[in-house]
Amino acid sequence: MWEIYDTLIEGIPETITVEESVLGDHWAALRSSEDGAGLGMRYNITTINSDLPEDLRGIKLCRLARAAKSWNFIEAAFGVAAINSYYNHHERAKKLGIDISASSRANEAFLKYRDMLTGKNVAVVGHFPYLENLLKPVCNLSIIERQPQEGDYPDTASEYLLPLQDYVFITGSTLVNKTLPRLLQICAKRRVVLVGPSTPLAPALFNFGIYDLSGFVVRDRPALLSAIREPANDGNYGRHFEAGVMVNFKADS
Repeated sequence: MWEIYDTLIEGIPETITVEESVLGDHWAALRSSEDGAGLGMRYNITTINSDLPEDLRGIKLCRLARAAKSWNFIEAAFGVAAINSYYNHHERAKKLGIDISASSRANEAFLKYRDMLTGKNVAVVGHFPYLENLLKPVCNLSIIERQPQEGDYPDTASEYLLPLQDYVFITGSTLVNKTLPRLLQICAKRRVVLVGPSTPLAPALFNFGIYDLSGFVVRDRPALLSAIREPANDGNYGRHFEAGVMVNFKADS
């Protein structure tokens, strides 16, 4: 079950260190010594004691990335942020042929796929904004959510619903809560898109049944950490997106 995590962690060299980290209301974020930055979704599950120091500065990025396997989910959020700061580095993304010059709106995964989803069975793991308005008119949509809203299925429905889908979109935050490996098993032979700021742009993920990676590339590191540092409210939630751009990276790119 740890193969995905081990593959991502082993790809990070030992020469990179953490320069700064921030724990916000919804995200953990950090910047690295190679001019990288990344995000991991915050889950407030800390029943397991943390092995990380309070000050993460100077820690090797590969060591912090191993925290993605922690059952202390604050640790895990920083571990995923470390993974993203490496794989979603702007120069590394460009070398993969990923266009980081377009706007996030132009690369919004659900907009890009909308026409292809017409008449299809589609499940989204994670309740993203505007899903009902955007996708329900064109497809048979099922939204699966750990904290379900009106009309959502609880996450325990995954085992029953996902094998019936044509397309499955999975939030990248499933790397933090450890549900991604099992979800990918359930989705075997489905068209799977991993989507959201927690998604690593790592080609190795295509070997695990993922077809498309929709992730976040940071272009302004200080702006990212500043946005995460601010208390979340209706006025500033989502401001971290202004510090970078959502991109898409397909298996057949």
